[in-house]
Amino acid sequence: MDMMLSRGTKKLLVTAIATLFIFYLFYKGSFSSKECPKTESMSKKTSMISSDGTLYEYDRQSPLIFIGGVPRSGTTLMRAMLDAHQDVRCGEETRVVPRLLQMRSHWMKSQKESLRLEEAGLTGDVLDSAISSFILEVVARHAEPAPRLCNKDPFTLKSGTYLKQLFPNGKFIFMVRDGRATVHSIITRKVTITGFDLKSYRQCLTKWNAAITAMNEQCKELGPKNCLPVIYEQMVLHPEQWMRKILTFLELPWDNAVLHHEQQINKKGGISLSKVERSSDQVIKPVNLDALSKWVGHIPDDVVQDMANIAPMLAHFGYDPEGNPPNYGKPDKFVVDNTNDIKKNDAEWEEIAEKVKSLSKKDTMPRGAKNDESKDFDQ
Repeated sequence: MDMMLSRGTKKLLVTAIATLFIFYLFYKGSFSSKECPKTESMSKKTSMISSDGTLYEYDRQSPLIFIGGVPRSGTTLMRAMLDAHQDVRCGEETRVVPRLLQMRSHWMKSQKESLRLEEAGLTGDVLDSAISSFILEVVARHAEPAPRLCNKDPFTLKSGTYLKQLFPNGKFIFMVRDGRATVHSIITRKVTITGFDLKSYRQCLTKWNAAITAMNEQCKELGPKNCLPVIYEQMVLHPEQWMRKILTFLELPWDNAVLHHEQQINKKGGISLSKVERSSDQVIKPVNLDALSKWVGHIPDDVVQDMANIAPMLAHFGYDPEGNPPNYGKPDKFVVDNTNDIKKNDAEWEEIAEKVKSLSKKDTMPRGAKNDESKDFDQ
């Protein structure tokens, strides 16, 4: 039967199921608006008990952490390093959170749909309560609890100001990477993103420029107290300096474990990785220099020559569009030592990477399986 359904029908069914689930969550925990004040929706609790018996409670006032950016910009490395902190749990991408936010955005952009919702009694307050309940349940329950919860779904940052409205104490980390490296990684690792043509560097760089512009506007609107841009290359070159800055921004104490995330990969109480996320086989390694300039020599000459016009946001973030190869700066000795160790023991690291790819909490359909039309990311 699945093969007989059109792609549009499948999307409609997914949207309908998601919508029903949202309102189920809302009405499950709510009474009539005549009986409850609006402020109650801000204090609904999601409770979890950890493996050691500790009770954790979360609500819309909880200081959630959101990691965003264009996919292949270091968001997985960032979440792994934060996951190594004793007070933080990020976990794998949920995938459903950005899709829900996208669906809500489509509703709000349509004057007709907005009017229909209003006429049905689905006011902004009702939707906000339902959507926040859904997001909180997903973020809290898809992995072990911790004092601080973190979500890493790259495109959520496109809805940053709305998420801040739902979770007023939330903090946002905006990962920024050289667009040439990001696009090269997207194309060579076959990361499918709605609207990106993996056969064209020029088109993908144009799409990167548009996406990073939208996220940058959201970050600016959130303000420096709520959104911190993190330049991926600088975090790789100087991990301790940047992790200290990031933890200060998040109001978290220093934990040296964030510099050694690889030691906690797929260990009990450590960092859980998904075999279907494209970066999992890379973040099993310590912070290193290998990925910084892999794009050099692979972008077509006509695109390289027109880079400043294709992707003006490169210069905005301090990258030299004519730098080929680029000069990102001098790395810390710690990072150089990590890189040398990886090269020296390449076979061992590759064996670990293959093991991670083979692990999964559930049996999953292989990437690129026949009849699988889903994208790695929707935007």
